[in-house]
Amino acid sequence: MSLRLYDTGTRSIRDFVPLTAGRAGVYVCGATPQAAPHIGHMRSGVTYDLLYRWLLASGYDVTFVRNVTDVDDKIINVAAQTGVPWFAVAEANQRVFNRGYDVLGCLPPTVEPRATGHVPEMIVLMRRLIEQGHAYNVGGDVYFDVLSWADRYGSLSNQKLDNMRPAGDSVGDERKRDPRDFALWKGAKPGEPSWETPWGPGRPGWHLECSAMATKYLGPAFDIHGGGVDLIFPHHENELAQSTAAGDGFARYWMHNGLLTVAGEKMSKSVGNVVLLSDLLDKARPAEVRYYLGAAHYRSKIDYTDEALHDAAAAYRRIEAFVVRAVEMAGRVEAGAVPQAFADAMDDDLGVPQALAVVHESVREGNTAMAAGDKDALVRILGELRAMLGVLGLDPLAPQWESAGDDLSDVVDALVSVALEQRQAARARKDYAAADAIRDRLAAAGVIIEDTPRGPRWELKRS
Repeated sequence: MSLRLYDTGTRSIRDFVPLTAGRAGVYVCGATPQAAPHIGHMRSGVTYDLLYRWLLASGYDVTFVRNVTDVDDKIINVAAQTGVPWFAVAEANQRVFNRGYDVLGCLPPTVEPRATGHVPEMIVLMRRLIEQGHAYNVGGDVYFDVLSWADRYGSLSNQKLDNMRPAGDSVGDERKRDPRDFALWKGAKPGEPSWETPWGPGRPGWHLECSAMATKYLGPAFDIHGGGVDLIFPHHENELAQSTAAGDGFARYWMHNGLLTVAGEKMSKSVGNVVLLSDLLDKARPAEVRYYLGAAHYRSKIDYTDEALHDAAAAYRRIEAFVVRAVEMAGRVEAGAVPQAFADAMDDDLGVPQALAVVHESVREGNTAMAAGDKDALVRILGELRAMLGVLGLDPLAPQWESAGDDLSDVVDALVSVALEQRQAARARKDYAAADAIRDRLAAAGVIIEDTPRGPRWELKRS
């Protein structure tokens, strides 16, 4: 089976056929950093990291572009409320976003363009649209003329133009030819950032930014455009309209991940139900949070609960514990090839739930092989398992997770080893009370001891 993806534009699952054989160009809408990231942002980050990793594992040369919308109405509003310069608001929050991606093991993008660095490309795109009759200037504001593209506008979101309501921050501007026209460029206002253009100073509209950045790095036509389902309209619809009206082929596949809700409601500051990534990291380790955010199918909606996070953490720990025990018996086996069942699941529209079922079945088989002392089978299973977990970004032996947040691991290991030697000496002289006391003191310190045929092993207690 070759890779098949659900395309929002056609509302169907399609075979992935890249523009250039062996290469894949992917553009993902990244952060608008007006605040720290919530777990919905991070779900999107993990979703497209899984796509990126599977394309790489499938042999593609991938150009992965994830943008930063570092000038936007929301950022400007936060700056006005806090008295902090708009660029400082964007920069500080973008650093938090990037730390979040890093903590969750997301691969860095090929390029991470910022809107403020691509105004020249936006000016060129606006000029093309104006010259072709698809945009117009009114007092320093430039609007896209929706009626000039009426036969195609709404195709991505599957809406009829007659049924659409105006959307965006220019609703009610009576200078527009049609209420549904959207802003490409916004004329300068006192105290706001601005750049010079042939139509006067101002700043870009949100939709224009992404079209300019996507085509700058991926060309006028590229393979995959991704983002959250909440971006389909108006953002992605407007991107598609302005880019194709200008003559670009633009994205050939549109992917959208489902929302992450809390108690059935979309996260919102006004509701007071925003869950930040930092909140999850207080309750589970980064690898466990990644498992939770990536375990459901990317198009499904997730409703966050502490119980679901706890269950995901427990599932990951079962995998982790097996890998640690297998290495003790079989040595550090390098990743091999993924099983065909895993590849088939990932090729079927990134079927991570089915892929994880293959992972857990491999763990069960590995435990059976370990119990039987079948080292050859264990070596094979561990190699396959590491390959699968590498695709999912969850390999416990990857440097990301082996050393995560534990700079004192060598010291702790040495100290626990001394205690275990003392315990073994006590047992050898049949002083079982002393041996049990050492075990109990280690347990009180959060160190769990397991006696195995190969000697005692230890691990830190997980909450």
